[in-house]
Amino acid sequence: MHIAIAGNIGSGKTTLTSLLSRHYGWEPQFEDAENNPYINDFYEDMQRWSFNLQIFFLNKRFKSIVEIRKNTSTAIQDRTIYEDACIFAPNLHYMGLMSTRDFENYRSLYNLMISLVTPPDLLIYLRASVPTLVNQIQKRGREYEAGIRIDYLSKLNERYEEWIEDYKKEGKRLIIDVDTVNFSERAEDLSMVINKIDAQLYGLF
Repeated sequence: MHIAIAGNIGSGKTTLTSLLSRHYGWEPQFEDAENNPYINDFYEDMQRWSFNLQIFFLNKRFKSIVEIRKNTSTAIQDRTIYEDACIFAPNLHYMGLMSTRDFENYRSLYNLMISLVTPPDLLIYLRASVPTLVNQIQKRGREYEAGIRIDYLSKLNERYEEWIEDYKKEGKRLIIDVDTVNFSERAEDLSMVINKIDAQLYGLF
C-alpha cells in the first residue's frame, strides 16, 4: 500500500510519518529538505529559483511513487506530488514568482507524470491554521525557513483547502485538525489518529 501525508509547511508531516512508520512498520519516504540543492537559493530569491525548485521536487516525488508501487511493502510518504503541482507551483505563478512560460512547461510535465501513476491508497491531510504553522516552524528552527512570509503561508492554506475538497474525487482521504490534535506530544491524540487510519484502511471502528 501507499499512504501519503499532505499539509502546509510546518503542519507536522515528517513527525507523523515517523510515528506511523514505527507503529505500523511502514517504510517511510521523507522529504529531504536538508539536501535540496535549491532550497536555500529559493528562499533568498524566489523568482529566480522557483522553477528549478519545483522541477527538482516533481522529479523526486515521481521517482518515489514509482519506487513505492514497485515495492511489495507498505510505504508512507511525507508530502505528495499533487501538492507540488496543485498548490506550490500555482501559488508561485499567482504571486508573480514563476513566469507563465515556466508554469505551463511545468504543468505539461506534471500532467504526463500523473497519467502514469495511481493515487495513494490513503491520503492524510494535516489541516493547520497559520499561527499553528508559524509556531511549529519556529520550534524546529530551520535557518532557511526563518524568512517565510505570513501571506505566503496564508495563500498556501487557501490553496490546500480548495485542493483537499476536490481530492475526494481521487481517492480515500483523512483530515486531521492539527490545531486541536497534538499527535506529537499526546499519546491519546496519536491513538485517535491511528484508529481513524485503521477505519479507513481496514474498516475497523
